[in-house]
Amino acid sequence: MTTGPIRLPSAPTGTFALESAQELAVVERSGFAESRHAGSAVVLGPEGTVLRSVGDPEAAIFPRSALKPFQALASMASGADLAPEELVLATASHDGTAEQARIVRDVLKKGRLRLSALRCPADWPKDQESRDSMVRDGHGPHPIFHNCSGKHAAMLLACVRSGWDPAAYLDPAHPLQDRVREVVQRMTSGPILATGVDGCGLPVHAITLTGLATGFARLRTARSDSPWAIYRDAGTLTEAVLAHPDLISGQGRPDAVLIEELGALAKVGAEGVLAVALEDGTAVAVKVLDGSLRPAAAVAVTLLASVGAVAPATHARVLSRLDLTVSGGGAPVGAIRVTCA
Repeated sequence: MTTGPIRLPSAPTGTFALESAQELAVVERSGFAESRHAGSAVVLGPEGTVLRSVGDPEAAIFPRSALKPFQALASMASGADLAPEELVLATASHDGTAEQARIVRDVLKKGRLRLSALRCPADWPKDQESRDSMVRDGHGPHPIFHNCSGKHAAMLLACVRSGWDPAAYLDPAHPLQDRVREVVQRMTSGPILATGVDGCGLPVHAITLTGLATGFARLRTARSDSPWAIYRDAGTLTEAVLAHPDLISGQGRPDAVLIEELGALAKVGAEGVLAVALEDGTAVAVKVLDGSLRPAAAVAVTLLASVGAVAPATHARVLSRLDLTVSGGGAPVGAIRVTCA
């Protein structure tokens, strides 16, 4: 198995540099700008035209978990027969609640797969109640509680349905990973610029923010009655996410809030990545250069509001639900404030 980035001809060796970035947000404490977040972002209109460009959205980025909808599409195209909640878990960076773990088990049962087939790292649930229950019962971390276990379970089921070796599904040369690359390139209309190993052990592919926004726009505008199989699957996947936003991450998490409030397809990725697409195909993709996700959702919704895609009242309501408060002594003393719009 490949353990480092795969070098393509003229492949970039990193994302955009600080001098190519633009300030996205500041963290203010008692009227003092304590921290500044720089990065890049792009807003695309329904026809794919660039409405806003911040920093360098044509530079390569690893979308990390923001690639999950495309990986889920590849599993669907490879025969994974997933119910709506199972589709959401295939796309999710979940908290490891008892319900989420049950859904992952159900996917594995469909393929008569054991829990040991999961090749993601063992982890504790992020959900505190679930973690406390495990500790009380004397259990330790397990791969089913890793935030990517739903994606892994869907891939394993796809391998069973397609007659591929499930034990090798992490290998970049595996037929399922070939299908992932095909889906990513088709949906984003761009090449894969580099490939590395994600935190869960699966391949992760570098694309541009513009490509990421393009792909999310296509996912959100797809319909389950499309004459094209990939768009039927995309429409089915999107309908499932819209119906179960709490499963995509956790209650009150930034992408769940954006799905609930905007009717958007939204997904965060590690190292400061977020992609959001509205019903009409308007889409935004953000990369915070220092890897922090704390300003990403506020930046995304503010950029959408700046082009008139989100109404002022909705913009204000979304900001009120995000964790933007800076505290001191147990009281609010400041906030994360978007500066790029």
